[in-house]
Amino acid sequence: MEIKLVDPRSLVENPDRARRSKSNPQSDALLLATIKAVGIVQPPVVAPQSGGGNGFVIDAGHRRVKQAIAAGLEEIAVLVGEAAEDGGAMRSMVENIARENLNPVDQWRAIERLVALGWTEEAIAMALSLPVRQIRKLRLLANVLPAMLDHMAKGDMPNENQLRTIASASLEEQRQVWKAHKPSKADPQVSWWSVAQGLTRTRMYARDASFGEDLAQAYGIAWVEDLFAPADEDSRYTTDVEAFLGAQQEWMTNNLPKKGVVVEAGQWGEPKLPPKAERVYGKPAKSDHTAMYLDRDGKVQSVAFRMPETKKPKDKNGASAGDAGADDNIIVSKTRPDVTRKGIEMIGDLRTDALHEALSRAPIEDDTLMALLVLAFAGQNVTVASGARNISNYGAASLGEHAAHLFDQDGKLEFDTDTLRIAVRSLLIDVLSCRENRSDSGVVARVAGDAIGADNFMPNMGTEDFLSCLSRPALEASCADTSVLPRQKVKDTRTALVEHFKEDHFVHPSALFAPDPAKLGAWLKKHEAVEQPDDDGMSADQDELEGDATIEPAHDDVDEAPSVHDGACEDDDADGFREAAE
Repeated sequence: MEIKLVDPRSLVENPDRARRSKSNPQSDALLLATIKAVGIVQPPVVAPQSGGGNGFVIDAGHRRVKQAIAAGLEEIAVLVGEAAEDGGAMRSMVENIARENLNPVDQWRAIERLVALGWTEEAIAMALSLPVRQIRKLRLLANVLPAMLDHMAKGDMPNENQLRTIASASLEEQRQVWKAHKPSKADPQVSWWSVAQGLTRTRMYARDASFGEDLAQAYGIAWVEDLFAPADEDSRYTTDVEAFLGAQQEWMTNNLPKKGVVVEAGQWGEPKLPPKAERVYGKPAKSDHTAMYLDRDGKVQSVAFRMPETKKPKDKNGASAGDAGADDNIIVSKTRPDVTRKGIEMIGDLRTDALHEALSRAPIEDDTLMALLVLAFAGQNVTVASGARNISNYGAASLGEHAAHLFDQDGKLEFDTDTLRIAVRSLLIDVLSCRENRSDSGVVARVAGDAIGADNFMPNMGTEDFLSCLSRPALEASCADTSVLPRQKVKDTRTALVEHFKEDHFVHPSALFAPDPAKLGAWLKKHEAVEQPDDDGMSADQDELEGDATIEPAHDDVDEAPSVHDGACEDDDADGFREAAE
């Protein structure tokens, strides 16, 4: 083949061309813009006109010729080949069928190459007749893990929503998820749905925010634009859910109406109105109240409600007293708590770890140790089945392991004092917990930790993770006794505290083990032993024990029985303890 420069208007269309249907207008516009920007990249293929004519017939490239004429080009380069016996029908068909559009990964790499050569996103968009947003969207592939990109380049592409989720995650997060879901020889297909699910993070959108830029800056919220969303909507979002909800809460508090109250949302997103309140579904009256709350999407919602009329005492003349006080039933709005639920859960975890560390290493007297054992079994996370007196399935295996160390090979109790101490400490570690879940032992774990000085084992809580759980007042209160002054932005105050506590040890006051006196008093009152003796002078519990079994003392004389305080577990008394057990 040879290359010639010809006038595109002189070329004759091939009557046997394969593409006869009308081409897509958008594709034609893209091709025209490309020709205007860089010319014809691949010359059309032509053949000499049969019958002795001097012209050329187009074998491949009818659209390129047409758009070159539309672009006003006077000459174009063509490849001149020999005329085919079938008039170029097969050549035309193969040329159109074999062509494949560029993979999005290849498009992105080509765009990055153009950017490196000095092309701007606007110039590339104009040359390709594409929106600038589409160019930026393709450039988001730069945020995708290279290993994922290589696999995508093979043709296995995620859909747009999945690609959006992947591109918005950090490379480290992508690396961890890809390690779990990457293809194998047995399963070469990637489950992009699983990859996207593993990287999904809760997004709070700017369009749902009632607060302005001042509060957004105060809470350190940086909006990120979702380039995959429709261009005609505000697609900015943040994944800092705590900061978003905190700003929403502060906005509600600052913008409450005269009779407004901030309430929480229930399990199904409904507002939790004050007790005895009746929701108003029609037009509210002037005496009605307004409840503002955050729904499950973090949006500020408001409903009207009505409080029942309070019965007012009548004076001696029969008239109702205090008619002027129509708004005596004052509702106090709820502000953001000093420590969020996540922060409380973190405190529970940190307390439990410190308690377990103290139980392992702190000096504990034997009598204290035994008292702690009693406290541990009084915890709300420990249950004992009636009759058989076996530990319930929840923890039966782990608690039994500690008791097994106290037996010899013949199945009889055989232990020394050190073995007993280790078993008791290990048992306490398994039983006592401050975690905010089913394992929570309640106030007894706090008492135990306070008794053995577990506060000294608490880790440094001056971290980004924990301090982000504090409200603005609680965070600024943490600046006391430090050189850090509260900043205008909550984020800046938190950053300064994190930097300060790198060289210091910080434990939030709410995380200390000392229990609340009121809660401890309520627990003691609830578990106070009240026994009513029968006629025979024995309590009901004693009667029940006598009816089930006869319990004999370990020694003929009860006064001679060893006690904890007398050193019953010391080495020289271990034999007497074993004899009593046998």
